[in-house]
Amino acid sequence: MTSTINIGLIGAGRIGRIHAENLAYRIPEANLMAVSDVNLESARQCAIEFRIPSAFQDHRAILDSAEIDAVVICSSTDTHAQFISEAAEAGKHIFCEKPIALDLAKIDQALATVERKGVKLQIGFNRRFDPNFKQVQEMVAAGQIGRPHLLHIISRDPAPPPVSYIKVSGGIFLDMTIHDFDMARFLMGSEVEEIYAIGGVLIDPAIGEAGDIDTAVVTLRFANGAIGTIDNSRQAVYGYDQRMEVFGSAGGVVISNNTPHSAVLSNAAGVQAAKPLYFFLERYTASYIAELKAFIEAVVCDTPVLVTGLDGRVPVVMGLAAWKSYREQRPVKLSEINA
Repeated sequence: MTSTINIGLIGAGRIGRIHAENLAYRIPEANLMAVSDVNLESARQCAIEFRIPSAFQDHRAILDSAEIDAVVICSSTDTHAQFISEAAEAGKHIFCEKPIALDLAKIDQALATVERKGVKLQIGFNRRFDPNFKQVQEMVAAGQIGRPHLLHIISRDPAPPPVSYIKVSGGIFLDMTIHDFDMARFLMGSEVEEIYAIGGVLIDPAIGEAGDIDTAVVTLRFANGAIGTIDNSRQAVYGYDQRMEVFGSAGGVVISNNTPHSAVLSNAAGVQAAKPLYFFLERYTASYIAELKAFIEAVVCDTPVLVTGLDGRVPVVMGLAAWKSYREQRPVKLSEINA
């Protein structure tokens, strides 16, 4: 493998376009050769904007190309497992947005194909590559707060997604909290054994009518004895609220929100600071670049990926456990889902 790899992008929607821009302009080791989308016009527009040589409606045109070394899958969630399997069969290395699927059997089948074909698979849990969260993980792993006792994650969106999205997303625990479940494992260096979830519809009745909730608190019991809490809301009117604390036997570490600037105005009227960044694409810009750089480096250098297929599977198990807990109003062990 040379120091540059040829990449095909599958899916030219919102996140696909973000990855297209980063691959085309910010990662010299990537040569973005083709894009596909079921909406051919979307693929063509993406190709024009980011100077991608080829645009297709059928993703198989990318998989059939002998020139393409790896694919970046950004299509709808219900296609991820299928496209992973097809890409692996074609001998392509794979970066895939989360989740792999909402069904564990489909996930396991895709991961088995990846293992059998010996290609690399990295899952797009981009927050692992955020400089703030990465620093906390390194501090905890280095023992700087002693033995971790408590984790608190605050994760609140500025506005709910469309109800049409909620109807197919798997609901809050699988489209939103899934990032926080991954962060919990990543930050604490321990697996979660038990989950208890409560929630309600406090923002928009239409969300409840779609079978989802918009406000939730989840407690986690880790294998190492630590306890975690995650609080989620689909609407924080002041912006994208992303805070976290890990507390341990020798201290604690806290992450506050990122803001457009750090200036604080103090006067007779009060103390004023900037609101948090409003949108997740603003908050996590650097992490989207870093995760793709890490994937390409793993391919070029033939080293392990930093977010594995198993890392993609476990948060889905946690999301399913959270839904079971919410519906049955009791703590649920992850072993019940994996049984």
